[in-house]
Amino acid sequence: MTLAACGGASSGEAEPSLRTHTDVGVYTWWAAGVEKTGLDVLAEVFERQHPDIEFVNDGVTGGGGSAAKDHLQSRLENQDPPDTFLVHAGAELEDYIRDGYVVDVSDLYKKYGLTDVFPEDLIDQLSTDDGKIYSVPSNIHRANVMWANPTVLEANGIDPSARYENIGAFIADLEKLDQAGVTPLSIGTTWTQVHLLETVLLGTLGPQAYNGLWDGTTDWTSPEVTTALENFKTLMSYTNDNREDIDWPDATKMIIDGEAAFNIMGDWAVSAFDEADMTLGSDYVAVPAPGTAGSFDFLADSFTMTAGILDPESTEAWLDTVSSKEGQVAFNKIKGSIPARTDVDRSEFTEYQRMAIKSFEEDAIVSSLAHGAAVPVAQLDAVSQATLKFVGPDGHGDVPTFQSQLAAAAG
Repeated sequence: MTLAACGGASSGEAEPSLRTHTDVGVYTWWAAGVEKTGLDVLAEVFERQHPDIEFVNDGVTGGGGSAAKDHLQSRLENQDPPDTFLVHAGAELEDYIRDGYVVDVSDLYKKYGLTDVFPEDLIDQLSTDDGKIYSVPSNIHRANVMWANPTVLEANGIDPSARYENIGAFIADLEKLDQAGVTPLSIGTTWTQVHLLETVLLGTLGPQAYNGLWDGTTDWTSPEVTTALENFKTLMSYTNDNREDIDWPDATKMIIDGEAAFNIMGDWAVSAFDEADMTLGSDYVAVPAPGTAGSFDFLADSFTMTAGILDPESTEAWLDTVSSKEGQVAFNKIKGSIPARTDVDRSEFTEYQRMAIKSFEEDAIVSSLAHGAAVPVAQLDAVSQATLKFVGPDGHGDVPTFQSQLAAAAG
């Protein structure tokens, strides 16, 4: 941060402005692919809506979300904050709120009428216990999506249009594929395994008990959780051997290339199928993860207003664009997610996105574990470490030990 030069104005004169309203520094980890394209489009909308303010990409130029968050934390601690930064809405924000790095933006929800155009369930997800809101979502993603290659399924006697009401039925088909020499379930490195874990917890427990894991009403040591963890261990036994060496795009590509039958990943994966010029229904299938029909596992890419910045007006302008109908439509048409706003023209979106919009309206909303909506960063880190020790290259594979570590992480 740049301080004003020494030497004040004479008595009776206004203090000189610390900074002119000419730019806004936006910190994200969107450095490649559709994420970068989506950010560029959002920046174009911003510069149309606020032509006197320059968008400055103030984020990292490489690396994933976890590396970017470490870098961001360093900047915040060293009093070099960006004007606004990308964060997953929900519990991930708790540490930033506690440390005073972000400010309450509830007034902007009233100013821009967002409480009228964002669903009530979303407002509840965004609000803290004392009713404050600290971020503005640019989109809504669904985490509990299962992607499949129908050609691979049909070749092995599996109905590609089927939805699995329970995980047991899914395991039976994974075994059939395994016996045929096909990789049943593709997956990547640890965070994608935590992503799978959350969908298995949801698919085994149901939405009410799953939500109870985060509010304390479901006991992590209960028999139901034990069953979920046993299901998770079984599913991991049907995954690719090179999982620790790849990330989600490679695991998704295994479905695209017919090298695997199923993959469970958030709906950002739809961009990979679009880039491969594949058609939903004929070239690939997207259905709720086993046992999770009727639930929408939610996460949102949101933007904050950083505390202590010299020009909050420019940041407010960015949040205005992020929340605007024009901004949300333009960004989500690229990103593959859906707008947080309910007053958009659905005909502008793809078949998958229309399906997701309908689900978000009708289904039970739950918060994602792997993507910061359900738990704060420290708990997610502990869950990730426990998962690595459980199913990693040197994993112990002991369900009781894993369960006790998850219970300890929950405190």
